[in-house]
Parts: sequence; structure tokens; C-alpha cells
Amino acid sequence: MVNKQEIYSLLENVCDPEVPALTVLDLGVIRDVIIEEDLITVKITPTYSGCPAMNTISANIKFELLAQGFKNVKVEEVLSPSWTTDWMSDEGKRKLKEFGIAPPQYKTKDNPLEEDAIVPCPRCDSKNTKLVSQFGSTSCKALYKCLDCLEPFDYFKCH
Repeated sequence: MVNKQEIYSLLENVCDPEVPALTVLDLGVIRDVIIEEDLITVKITPTYSGCPAMNTISANIKFELLAQGFKNVKVEEVLSPSWTTDWMSDEGKRKLKEFGIAPPQYKTKDNPLEEDAIVPCPRCDSKNTKLVSQFGSTSCKALYKCLDCLEPFDYFKCH
């Protein structure tokens, strides 16, 4: 008999197609795993409504579990509560930075709005950066430029 932890271990093999450095567990989209006799149901929450990667993530979860010998797998979307970047793991945020994407920067006393947050460059750690566009390579990212190393980079926006 399989247990939840074994399924979660297998889900470490499923990556986000838009940010392949992150697993679905790093991203925090896995809400629950339910095991009922021979049926395994994986509940996922989209990072945002209409995220095109969720269909691929759902299919990749099924493929991974089927490849591991599970014959009856279902993936369900759970829309409430809405996904938040708070659900991303610290390891996922570290991986984002290593991949060249600035992880979410949260509101602080000195920066009450995310728009006012200082977004450090993931390449050189400079805080001398500038917002270029609210929309980066995907809808969940913004485009920034480092004014020290002059490199453009994506910033994973808070949700």
C-alpha cells in the first residue's frame, strides 16, 4: 500500500514547464494527495487564473505517477483559497534566484507596496535595479534591469 509521502516524493520529479528549475512542490501548487483504494487524486491550485502551464503540470503529474506504476490517477484543480507566493518553498525561492529570476519581494514597513519593493539583481545582488515592464516572459513575472551589471532579468511577482 502506498502512502502520501511516497507520492509527494514522486512529485519532486515534476517541474514547472515555465520555470524548469522549480518542482511543483517548490512552487507550492500541490494542495493535497488523496489515496482511496487504487485511485490517487492530486489536488493542485493554479498560480493564477488561466495559467497556461497548469494543463502541462496536470499532464506531467499524471505521466509521472503512471510511469511509476499507478494505474488510476486523477488531478483536480482547487481554486479556493487562491494560490499565493507565500506557498513557495524557501528552496524554491533559492532555486529561482540561481535560475536568474528574482524571487518575490514582500511588503515591509519601509516598502508598504510591492511596487515600492527593492528587487535585487539575481546575478550580482545589486539593489540598483529598475522596473522596465510590469509584464515579463510570463504573466506572473515583471521585467527588470540591473543598473550595475546592466543585465535584464525577470522578477517573480507577489501574488
